[in-house]
This record gives sequence, C-alpha cells and structure tokens, in this order.
Amino acid sequence: MTRKPASELVSFLLRAPTRPTGAEAPRLKQRTGVEYPTDWARRYPVRLARAMVLDDLTLPFVRAAARPRFHGRDALERLEGPVIVAANHASHLDTAILLAALPPKRRHRTVVAAAADYFFDRHWKAALSAFGLGAIPMERSKVNRRSADAAAELIDDGWSLVIFPEGGRSPHGWGEEFKGGAAYLAKRCQVPVAPVHLRGTRAILPKTQSPARSRFRPGETVVRFGELLYPRPEEDARRFAARIEAAVAMLADEAESDWWAARLRAGQGETPSLRGPDVSPWRRAWDLPASADPSRQVAGQPDGSAATDWDD
Repeated sequence: MTRKPASELVSFLLRAPTRPTGAEAPRLKQRTGVEYPTDWARRYPVRLARAMVLDDLTLPFVRAAARPRFHGRDALERLEGPVIVAANHASHLDTAILLAALPPKRRHRTVVAAAADYFFDRHWKAALSAFGLGAIPMERSKVNRRSADAAAELIDDGWSLVIFPEGGRSPHGWGEEFKGGAAYLAKRCQVPVAPVHLRGTRAILPKTQSPARSRFRPGETVVRFGELLYPRPEEDARRFAARIEAAVAMLADEAESDWWAARLRAGQGETPSLRGPDVSPWRRAWDLPASADPSRQVAGQPDGSAATDWDD
C-alpha cells in the first residue's frame, strides 16, 4: 500500500466537507436569552478592557450628563465580601450611575442582572451588554433556575450583584412591586442587600413608547444608599423583598423631604409607597415627585446632609 504525501493529508484536513448537491450547510444556533454564556466576559483581559471603558469613558459621561451626588456609601465601603445592590429603576442611565457610585475595587468585581428578553435577545446586543456592563441574563418575570444558579455561583465566588427588583424601568414615574429575585439570592448566598434610591434619572432619560422619540436632558441626580439589610431566618423571599422595597421607599421619602422626617414616618409606618397613591390616573400624574417628572429638573439637596461627588 502506497503512503500518501504529508501535503495531501494536510490539505484534506483543511478542506471543507463535501455535501450532496442541493443540500444546505447546517447553521449553528447562537444562544441568546438566559442561555447566553457570559463566562468570557469575566476573563482577565476582558475585565481589564471593561475597566478601561468604565473608568475612561462611562464615568466621564456620567459626570457630565447626570452630575451625581452620593449619600450613605460608608457601610458599603467598609463591607468585606460581596453584596447585592438593589435599586429603583426609571432610566437606562441607572446602571451606569450605580456602577459609578460603587467604590472602584467593588465596581470592577460587580456583575449586573439584566433582562434576558431585552439585553440578551440578540447575539450582538448580548455581547455588548456582557462586555460593557459585565451583565448576566436574568428572567425579569420570575425566578429562573438557570439564571438564579448562575448569579448565585458568581456571588459565592466573590462577585457583587446589581439588580433592579422591579424588573424594568418605570413607565410612569412611580415604582413597581419589588420581585423576589434579590431577596432569594441574598437568602440563598447569605449576603447583605444594599438598598439604593436613584433620584432624577427619569428627568434626564425617561422611558417612552418610542425609543426614537426619547429626549435626553442633562441634569442632576442623587444616589442614596441605605443601611445594609440581612435576611432573617424566619422570613421568606417574599417578605424580605417587601422589606427591601420599604427601605428604598424610605430613601425616596428622604430624597423628597429630609433625613429626620423620613425616618420619623418610617417608625410610624407612614412612609409613602414607591408605587404612588391609590387614586385615579390623573391624580397619580399630578402627585408625581419633581424628580420623576421629565418636565422638571432636580434642584439642590433637600436634606442638606453630607454628600460626595467622586472619590476616585
């Protein structure tokens, strides 16, 4: 038997496989949604590139467009280990502002829970979200086992998590019911939750029915961190989620009044609901806080408490 030259063997290995005439080549299905793999976005070279984008591009943009001021970050700066940051959600700017508010070391060790049906519905959008924000896909309507397991694994590995428990941006300025994802992960991984209220982001970039008609108005924002919340042994995820929502509601009350009055109302069980008054739609629109109305800009610091702009 004659042996074929090595060159013929190499060319055979490099040639594309033959197909019957008329047969179409199989197409590999690109995984999207909750099945999109994000491990590549946490490899060191990608993390280094993302850190450069965040620090050199995203943060300067946030400084110029939103002029954020931060309250109450002391507990977060002293904390060792991962934390779940749970905030209200009114604008696409919220994620960038929250990442800007985190201490640098924690910022670059944080992933963002993003809606799988919006940020991961297409491969290019999924890749951009995973790279630019360190995002992971998360079901917003329910606790999905696959996405919950992925998030829990990252938290156990020392990563912090940014999540918006409402499941999406507010369409009207008032808040929505907090879903149980953040509470479930906190109880499962035994990590604290940092409640956060973002004030003024909707006035800059509100949610509209038509993204093409959305108007961008630079303005001022305030980011308030509350005391860390730890899951109690006797409460389930639903009750813990309600406690997280109440903490964010108190911070919203503080943003519209002052520190003492907000805590006095909280102690008396009279904190205004994030979801707004249970009245007619026109009255709800009339009672909308100035910070949630795109026609009115945020002005000044209502409580006069100490705030920081940037420390990095």
